[in-house]
Amino acid sequence: MLSRRFLRIKVIQAVYAFEQEGPDTIYSGEKQLIISLNKLYELYIYQLSLFVEISDFAHRRMEENRLKYLPTDDDLNPNLRFIQNKFIRQLASNRDFIRYSKAFKINWIDEEELIRKLYNQMLENDVYQAYMKKESISYTDEKAVVVKCLLCLFSESELLRSYLEERSIYWSDDFDTSIMMVDKTIKAYKETFDEFSSLPTLLKDEKDENGSEDMEFVKLLYRRTLQNSNAYDKIIAERAANWDIERIALMDTILIKMAITELTEFPSIPVKVTLNEYIELSKEYSSAKSKIFINGVLDKLITDYKESGLIRKTGRGLME
Repeated sequence: MLSRRFLRIKVIQAVYAFEQEGPDTIYSGEKQLIISLNKLYELYIYQLSLFVEISDFAHRRMEENRLKYLPTDDDLNPNLRFIQNKFIRQLASNRDFIRYSKAFKINWIDEEELIRKLYNQMLENDVYQAYMKKESISYTDEKAVVVKCLLCLFSESELLRSYLEERSIYWSDDFDTSIMMVDKTIKAYKETFDEFSSLPTLLKDEKDENGSEDMEFVKLLYRRTLQNSNAYDKIIAERAANWDIERIALMDTILIKMAITELTEFPSIPVKVTLNEYIELSKEYSSAKSKIFINGVLDKLITDYKESGLIRKTGRGLME
C-alpha cells in the first residue's frame, strides 16, 4: 500500500533519529525502523476500527432510545441507514480486519466519551445529514459518507490524534499517513467484496513468495546510508563549493546521503527517479534554499559517478 515515497520518508525519520543520538547501533536502529512500519499498520487498523465502533455506538444509542419511558416516533422508528452502511458492515465482517483487530487487541470500550464526541460531530455534519435524508443511495454514496467523515472530521480531531499518539510513541508522526491509507482502502473497496476479501498489506509486495523487495529497499537504504555516512560527508564537502560542511543543515546532508545510496546501491531505480524524489522530499523536510543546494550537489555527483562508473543501472533508460 505504501509507495516508495513514503518508505523513503520512514527511512529519513530513522536516519535523522540515529544522527540525533538515537539508537546505539545501526542494527538496533534498523530494528526500530521495522517496528515503526509494523506499528503504522496497527494504527491503520485502529483507524478502520473507528468506523465500526461508531456504527456500533449508533446502534446502542438507538436501542436505548427505544426503551425510553416516553419514546418519540423517531425513537421507535429510527433511520437505520448509517448503522446499515454496507461498507462498514463489509469491514466489520472482513476476516483480515477481525484477525488484525484481535492481534492488536483493539478495544474502544474505555473510550466511550471520545466515541460519543466523534459521533455527535458526525451527526452535525452536512454531508452526513444529506446522506441520511437522501431518498435512495448507491454503494458509492455509502463509501462517500465514510470518506467525508474521515477527511472532514476524524482527520481534524485533536482529541483522536492525542488519544492515538498517547497509545504509542511510534504514532506521533504517522497519523496523517494512516488517514491516507484508510482513504485509499475505502475508495478501492468494491460492493462485491465479501468477508474473505483481503485488506491491503502495508507493502505492495509483502506476500511475494520470494520476499518483499520494498522491505529490502527500506533495510538497505537505511543501513548503507549510515554505514557510509562519514565517507559521504567528504564527498559532499568536495562538491559543495562555497559551503561549509559544518554549517550545512543535517537534513540536507541526510537527503544527499540517501540519494547517493540509491544511485550506487539500487541498479533498478532510474537516476532521474532518485534525483526527482529527493528534490521533492527536500521541499517538505528542509529549508526553502535546500532544493537548490541539494540539486546542485547531486547534479555534480551524478555527472562524476557516471564518468567513473560508480553508477551501474540495469535496463534501458535507467541512466538518464
